[in-house]
Parts: sequence; C-alpha cells; structure tokens
Amino acid sequence: MKILMVLTSHDRLGDTGEKTGFWLEEFAAPYYVFKDAGATITLASPRGGQPPLDPKSDAPDAQTDATRRFREDEEAQAALASTEVLAGIDAGRFDAVFYPGGHGPLWDLANDRDSIALIESTHAAGKPVALVCHAPGVLRGAKGSHGDPLVKDKRVTGFTNSEEAAVGLTDIVPFLVEDMLKENGGHYEKKDDWASHAITDGHLVTGQNPASSEAAAEAVLALLGKKG
Repeated sequence: MKILMVLTSHDRLGDTGEKTGFWLEEFAAPYYVFKDAGATITLASPRGGQPPLDPKSDAPDAQTDATRRFREDEEAQAALASTEVLAGIDAGRFDAVFYPGGHGPLWDLANDRDSIALIESTHAAGKPVALVCHAPGVLRGAKGSHGDPLVKDKRVTGFTNSEEAAVGLTDIVPFLVEDMLKENGGHYEKKDDWASHAITDGHLVTGQNPASSEAAAEAVLALLGKKG
C-alpha cells in the first residue's frame, strides 16, 4: 500500500505579513493512521524540501497526540524535511493521494498544474483522492472525465465559511472553500464548526477541518480495504 501525501510550499498569508503553510495536525494525524496500517508513505510539495509549517498549528493549544508523536519521531521529521518535487511524481506509483490542509494550498496547490493533473489522473484511475480542511480548495481546477468540475454532483465538505470567519481570514484568503465547492456543483455538507466530519463519495474523500483529519485518513484505508 503506497500513499502519496502532498503538502503546500506557500508560506505567506496574503498581504498580512504573517506566515502560513500546512497545518501540523492535518499532516501528522493521517501520517500515523497510514503508517500504523503498514503503508509506505511518500511526501511531495511543489518546491520539494521542507514545506512551511503554519506557526499557529505549532502553538501549545493546537497539539494533539499525533502532533506530539511527530515531535518525538526523528524519522518522520526527516521525511518531512525532504519532500519530493511534485512535478517529478509518477501518479501511477501510488494507491491513494492525501492532501493535508492549512491555508497555504489555497495559494499554490489550487493553481498548480502538476497537482491538478495528479488529482485528475488518480481519480480517473479509480484510486482514492482525499483532502482535508482547506485542501479541498485544491479541487477548484480539477475536472472529471466529462470535462465538468470534479466535484460536480458529488457530496463534499471542507472548511466552512463560518470557521473561516472565526479565524478572521474571510477577507484574506483568495477564495472560500465552502463557496467554491458549491459554485463548482458540489453537494456541500457540514457539521458544527470544529466537529469531525468526513465524507466519502465514490473514491473522493473530503474532511471539514483539522478534527476531521484522522477520519478522512481512515476513510482512505476503508476504500483500500485496509484497517488501521
């Protein structure tokens, strides 16, 4: 079982002067769900190397069992520091693709041709494509086999407008994940803000927020016929 995890390389939060990147829990929780299930995990990002970590996700109040485990895991830290360059990735090598969120993907991966091609080819091959929190935003440019948006007529979720408002970034992000999914024809569903919520429609898996990361990863294992 080979799983590719794709992380952002974008570290600037619009014009605020603040840093962003990937959200630690959304990487760590799925990483260990997959690792504990025996998966071989490959990490990639547009620029390769160390992807930028959103500093807010490293704050004491954002820590979970998975993030604490990561901080004690030198092997995982080394893997994260040396992600492969996304353009060089052969999608056919992998059984599933997982995108952690954080605000960074809205700026780079949402517009990245290599990422879009990876999503389209993986989905067309009938393999799981999973995205959590802000990462469903990278589906914006992805098309299905008939040329329609990939999310059209599919049940999907992602970071809610109200969650974005709660973190005060509604007017900073390039687009709102909830609005985009609806505009692209997705049947958007959500639970209460910050509640765990993951949806599987066919072999597309989406998670609402950081708390949904583990559930989204477990949904991938279910599609692959594996148990964590």
